[in-house]
Amino acid sequence: MNQYSNLKFQALAIGSLPHNDVNKAMQIVEKDFFNIPFFPQLAKINKNEDMIIQVLEGLPSFLPSKIENFYLDSENENFFEELEEFFTDYEEIISGTNTDKIEKYRISTDFSSSFSAFEKIIKTTKPEYAKGQIVGPFTLATSLSDSNGRCIVYDETLREIIVKLLSLKALWQIKRITKANSSTVPIIFMDEPSISQIGTSAYITISENEVISMLSEIAQTIKNNGGICAIHCCGKCDWKIPIKSGIDILNFDAYTFSKNLSIYATEVNSFLKQGGKIAWGLVPTLDSKALETITVDTLVEKYKESVNYLTKKGIDEKLILDNSLITSSCGAGSLEEKQAERAMDLVFELSKTLKARF
Repeated sequence: MNQYSNLKFQALAIGSLPHNDVNKAMQIVEKDFFNIPFFPQLAKINKNEDMIIQVLEGLPSFLPSKIENFYLDSENENFFEELEEFFTDYEEIISGTNTDKIEKYRISTDFSSSFSAFEKIIKTTKPEYAKGQIVGPFTLATSLSDSNGRCIVYDETLREIIVKLLSLKALWQIKRITKANSSTVPIIFMDEPSISQIGTSAYITISENEVISMLSEIAQTIKNNGGICAIHCCGKCDWKIPIKSGIDILNFDAYTFSKNLSIYATEVNSFLKQGGKIAWGLVPTLDSKALETITVDTLVEKYKESVNYLTKKGIDEKLILDNSLITSSCGAGSLEEKQAERAMDLVFELSKTLKARF
């Protein structure tokens, strides 16, 4: 990651927007995220753009009628036949023996109304970077149940399907981004809100190493294929877990949890020294009241305060500054359109201001 020093203070978006018009949503991308465009998830246009549902195409025994129940029909009579086909496809795609099969695991227009417009922006503007996203494997595995209503995170085979499906979804995005412009570097986010629940009574039997293994397999696929891998979590998290998984960018809700990150100062320091980067989620999309009144100057002070938590633990300030990016605290899909537009403008303006000051 050290070769990507030009990412310093760049603005990145988290996936969702509340708009019900693709053109309006893409205008935000072009206005505020022209350096690193993204494809917004627009669930108000189509529920299939929900971050969980959006990646389910290609899942063995995927039944559209059962999407809302987040149910994987592992007792379907065709399940094992589909499973064998899926694993064969995966091996052929990853090994490079049949890369055309990646299209079976695309995100189709029924599941993203913005991806084609995103590709068009890349072709036209040829940005240095472009951002895609998938839901993280732990979040997806804890959102789906098997035929008996049991969470599939507890089933090793079903968990493996999830990891490999998401690896293919990430790889498809990388291929599409680089097809649109061969010199654009893909940044693929794993959106992992549920990893904040690891270690709680809800998932006490799931080990830290099992989660790291899930994350690292996808991270390695992304990196092996020329992408940069990021994790977003908007909750209070054991940050050792994503850091140990081999990611390049750690993105978190810095508006709420910046002090929490400093608990893991030793791990963060090593992560930064090895070329890792922190994407500070400073614009409060989870607090609409704060969003209404907050200013760029206030956010600059919030950033300086957040950095100070780490420098007090012995991390070099320049190391932090040189490896910082700027995001909102979470997606903006739950906000009103005007609020979301204000949030995205603030991300851009904060990025611009920090570039000028530091």
